[in-house]
Amino acid sequence: MPSKPNAASRLVFLAFLLVISAAAANDDAAARRTMEQFAGFPASDDGEGPSSDFHVDSEGLQRQIDELASFSDSPAPSVTRVLYTDKDVQARRYIKGIMNQLGLVVREDAVGNIFGRWEGSEPGLGAVATGSHVDAIPFSGKFDGVVGVLGALEAISLLKRSAFLPKRSLEVIMFTSEEPTRFGISCLGSRLMAGIEELAQSLRKVVDNQNVSFLDAAESAGYKLNLEDLHSVFLKTDKYSAFIELHIEQGPILEKEGIPIGIVTAIAAPASLKVDFEGNGGHAGAVLMPARNDAGLAAAELALAVEKHVLESGSIDTVGTVGILQLHPGAINSIPSKSHLEIDVRDIDEKRRNDVIEKIRQSAAHISKNRGVELSEFKIINQDPPALSDKSVVDAMEFAAKQLNLAYKKMISRAYHDSLFMARGAF
Repeated sequence: MPSKPNAASRLVFLAFLLVISAAAANDDAAARRTMEQFAGFPASDDGEGPSSDFHVDSEGLQRQIDELASFSDSPAPSVTRVLYTDKDVQARRYIKGIMNQLGLVVREDAVGNIFGRWEGSEPGLGAVATGSHVDAIPFSGKFDGVVGVLGALEAISLLKRSAFLPKRSLEVIMFTSEEPTRFGISCLGSRLMAGIEELAQSLRKVVDNQNVSFLDAAESAGYKLNLEDLHSVFLKTDKYSAFIELHIEQGPILEKEGIPIGIVTAIAAPASLKVDFEGNGGHAGAVLMPARNDAGLAAAELALAVEKHVLESGSIDTVGTVGILQLHPGAINSIPSKSHLEIDVRDIDEKRRNDVIEKIRQSAAHISKNRGVELSEFKIINQDPPALSDKSVVDAMEFAAKQLNLAYKKMISRAYHDSLFMARGAF
């Protein structure tokens, strides 16, 4: 029977996975021998577990998670840690401190992606990388992203304590700004690492809601950079042989089914839209219904159209969300003269997702005409392609889960992470 799920079992799972990948084994027998060498127990088909002296420092890991959570601009138990703020800088310093304690070679790139490298016996080979982010949207939890960074560092510590010596180098990455909180750009650090030129160009002009530019915000955190520096973040092909990200599910499936491990086979392709309608305002009592050109009702109708088109896509894997709907002037006795929507559409099938986006565009134009309001903007902010997990990494995850006697479920990640962009430019 599968063992009871706990944080330690997940970290041992990650450690095994790193070992399999770092061994560059071409067959199961070689992978088993590699695991036996560092774990001190036989890797067999009966799923025998590790010996009692091979364990994760769960208390130390929890302490680190709690300490990192204290670097927050909101009171516990929530966490708010926004890019390049004082709390973000403190969190970065904390992560670099742990990397140094583990004897990793620590470096940062121009935008603050942080790398902790454990050199392998053949450093010329592509490294095996793992990691996530530590920035946090306002009033979030303390595990999002953090588990993938501190968990990866504990996995490295576990391997070092077991006297394992990797063939390929192992690298833990703390990505800059996975969350879009400050500048409206998700996965900023990993997008740049993937070599997305349009992002490098746009960062010269982007500002936050306080009109602080990205370049000025970066400088305030100690990263003085220019356009050429942004290009230096781009990864060279073949730098990594594999990337693995440990992350909370952010959904109910695994918890509901009592399964500790989700093996992601694909990451859904996200697209973000901005839509603006402009109508005629007026007093809520003085303007009769036939005379109205209500931008608020146009927005409401489009929100329902988003739901309709998503449900009619033919697949449960298509999802759409109107996450922002703003009305101007926003008074109970005033007819909205302007409305603003921000829409998120995702799917593992890029064409199907794009078809839904086109139907949303057509609906916006139709609503505009019928309601006598102007469609002043329909803008696709980003339209990222999906990512499929490499079969060899999925196989390694299955193998590791079986060896540790852990139940697992193959699944799609509809939330997207830095892994989506690492899949585009790192290998």
